[in-house]
Amino acid sequence: MTTQTNKKTLVIGHRNPDTDSICSAICYANLKHQLTGQEYEPCRAGSVNPETEFVLDYFQVDAPRLVENVKTQVKDIEIRKTKGVDKGVSLKTAWERMREEKIVTLPSVTEDGVLEGVITISDITMAYMNLHDSSIMSKAKTKYANILDCLEGTIVVGDAEDYFDTGKVLIGAANPDLMETYIEKNDLVILGNRYEAQLCAIEMEASCIIVGEGAGVSRTIRKLAQDRGCTVISTPHDTYTIARLINQSMPISYFMTKENITSFVEDDQLDDIRDIMASQRFRDFPILDSDGRYLGMISRRNLLGAKGKQLILVDHNEKSQAVKGMEGADVLEIIDHHRLGTVETMSPVFFRNQPLGCTATIIYQMYMENGVEIDKTTAGLLCSAIISDTLLFRSPTCTPMDKVAAIALAEIAQMNLEEYAKKMFSAGSNLQGKSDDEIFYQDFKRFSAGKYLFGIGQITSMNADELDAIKDRMMAYSKKAKEQHQVDMMFFMLTNILTESTDLICIGQGAEQMVATAFHQVEEGEHLAELDEIVTLPGVVSRKKQLAPQIMMALQQ
Repeated sequence: MTTQTNKKTLVIGHRNPDTDSICSAICYANLKHQLTGQEYEPCRAGSVNPETEFVLDYFQVDAPRLVENVKTQVKDIEIRKTKGVDKGVSLKTAWERMREEKIVTLPSVTEDGVLEGVITISDITMAYMNLHDSSIMSKAKTKYANILDCLEGTIVVGDAEDYFDTGKVLIGAANPDLMETYIEKNDLVILGNRYEAQLCAIEMEASCIIVGEGAGVSRTIRKLAQDRGCTVISTPHDTYTIARLINQSMPISYFMTKENITSFVEDDQLDDIRDIMASQRFRDFPILDSDGRYLGMISRRNLLGAKGKQLILVDHNEKSQAVKGMEGADVLEIIDHHRLGTVETMSPVFFRNQPLGCTATIIYQMYMENGVEIDKTTAGLLCSAIISDTLLFRSPTCTPMDKVAAIALAEIAQMNLEEYAKKMFSAGSNLQGKSDDEIFYQDFKRFSAGKYLFGIGQITSMNADELDAIKDRMMAYSKKAKEQHQVDMMFFMLTNILTESTDLICIGQGAEQMVATAFHQVEEGEHLAELDEIVTLPGVVSRKKQLAPQIMMALQQ
């Protein structure tokens, strides 16, 4: 009786997703689903950039769901699907349910799924300890139907849907003269088969009489009871058994906890609820959905073996680039084309890393290897990713395999590579109306090299004037971003696709000099004549293969 028989796996790229990251997640989730029949959901860890937006719109594909944190949530662990009961059910019914399902807490839930309270074994035990209070059944507003159920009785006079809500419970074991001294109006009287005692109780205006041992009730008594509004119940049990069982008929609503219930929402993170659970005396806690409807129960024990979300990482294997909370997740696979990074996993994983220009090329290969047909939409997405990452084969990261894959995919998708690439790059480099934040984080990644941390953002365009127009803005924003990310250096690439060159903004002590030396624009030991914090790098268009490795080598030296 738990959730998650087939746990969903999230397929997700890096925090600042580019076209490869998004398209690879979508297409690999589709491939995994076709191969296994299990549920795989493509997700994204950040905003969709304009280029990717163009691709998704072109092929009429929805953007993957945004997931900014994959810390373990309540919905990721075992939730006992304990069915709720109506607050009017008897203690007997509640006890039987608890014993049958081997639980110690039972929720009371409305027909609409709203949690009204919880009752525990301890609450039921306390109810039995209150036997000294002879008015407790009426205080609890006990339904006659509950009494019938507990006593295996039948109703002779009256309505089972009515309530015993005034008076006390007593046994009419004395003679009528004595009974008249202690029976009061609206009492419930437990009797035997004596006609005189039954008559006395009715005349004293008892609201209900219970006749034990299956004794008959005469027509005269029935008529009198009907006239006086007295309910008559017949049961096969003796007086002692009736007195022992009748308290079980009380509704749980009188004893259950109704206010200040400690409950959690399925989206709550386990890190946030552990201390709360530890501070409570309860063993079980209700779980609600985002609309406040009851879902099930969890206990402290559920937290012990809690496993994180199941993840497949695509297009990255660096912890600094991964979605927040990844370290506590269950990473199943990594599909990537970058250098080996710092991702650590809790158990062995399927790791496929190839020196190709694009993750989508690897996924294309996996479709081919598994004999899975690529439909037009999938082909278009994979081809778009390759075009983006290789700058339509201009990037030094591009391999013959990337080109073969892109041409094959373009044929399936019925795309003209050159025409489509121009439209896609134009959409991606359209900076009109974009904020500094949107431009800077369109394609940004953090890196580490020894004790140093640095970030590299990149914008590509076919329009030199457009790139020149944002230089000053990106210079100022790069300085701000360096402080926000607390890195040693911050770089921003203004890459011209047509001229295959990059103007690199360099922020941080010695950053510009280091880049100029690394790319042999000055000899080691020489110094730049002017420090305008921008270095022009002819032939440099790739962050992954050209810029980042050179910076890492320079920093490590």
